[in-house]
Amino acid sequence: MSAADAFLSANGYREAARAPLPGDAGHRRYVRLTGGPRPAILMDGSEAASVGLPSAAADLLAFLRVDAHLRSLGLSAPEVIAADVPGGLLLLEDLGDDTHAALLDRGAEPLPLYLAAMEALAVIHEAAPPAGLPPWDGATMARAAAATFLEWWWPAALGAPPTEPQREGFHAALRAMLQPFEGAGGFVHRDFFPANLMRLGRPGPAATGLLDFQDAAVGHPAYDVVSLLQDARRDVPEAVQEAALARYLALRPGVDPDAFAAAMAAMAAQRHLRVAALWVRLQRRDGKPSYLIHGPRCWRLLDRALAHPAAAPLAAFLDAEVPQRLRANPLMESAA
Repeated sequence: MSAADAFLSANGYREAARAPLPGDAGHRRYVRLTGGPRPAILMDGSEAASVGLPSAAADLLAFLRVDAHLRSLGLSAPEVIAADVPGGLLLLEDLGDDTHAALLDRGAEPLPLYLAAMEALAVIHEAAPPAGLPPWDGATMARAAAATFLEWWWPAALGAPPTEPQREGFHAALRAMLQPFEGAGGFVHRDFFPANLMRLGRPGPAATGLLDFQDAAVGHPAYDVVSLLQDARRDVPEAVQEAALARYLALRPGVDPDAFAAAMAAMAAQRHLRVAALWVRLQRRDGKPSYLIHGPRCWRLLDRALAHPAAAPLAAFLDAEVPQRLRANPLMESAA
């Protein structure tokens, strides 16, 4: 009997029907369970745990810590039914199939979904973050951007790796751009976009179910707003962006709109550059060329962010090192 089978049997799900669900980019598998004591989702990281992958137990502990925090705020993170942290296994409340992404793909009116998401996000950002979250500060964000832009996009687009002065210049530009916004110290979900949000029949901010939050960190809340409204995977109508941002700011009256707009520009510049280059890494390293279709959107969003004065350090670096005509994912043409 496998570890997952034993875990399910111990919690009353031995006879439950199992239906695999799409996984994430990590080492976890997800299985929908029906016919047990209640509908549930098995989060299965047992394979990683069995080979001693250091992140397996840490990921589950992070999930449990953040899940408890979000639920303490009255928000709809999944209830934890049972957990085997050393074994890499969790039984979670099944929140259903109505992700915001699926609803939008089926033609749902976007504005109600984005407004509902903002209500939940405002609650998250108004509360102090739980202890133990890692930093999502300028140095960390610079390293994350370098890992895709310098290591994968740069040699693919420019034909050679960056020089050491170019690497140093890139890190200096990112730190200079992001440092002014490091004092916020709030909860950052980091993956707050429609695929990780659910429409639920619950009142108030609990109407939005929350998923995939184990990578939460401490940083500037503007990062989550950018993740949602300037989505790397789908176009969000400008009117929807404006209305949703207005709702968020109305729910957080202590936030200065101009300062927040500057923070959004800096966070957007980092995120769009990093994610545009991530699509290249997924194609070249992981054999996943389908993500390249999102490249043009990310570069367009980057251009818009770079126009804000808050993004001037990164804009200056790119103007000096990367001609405008090369600001695209070079493999898009070969994948077409």
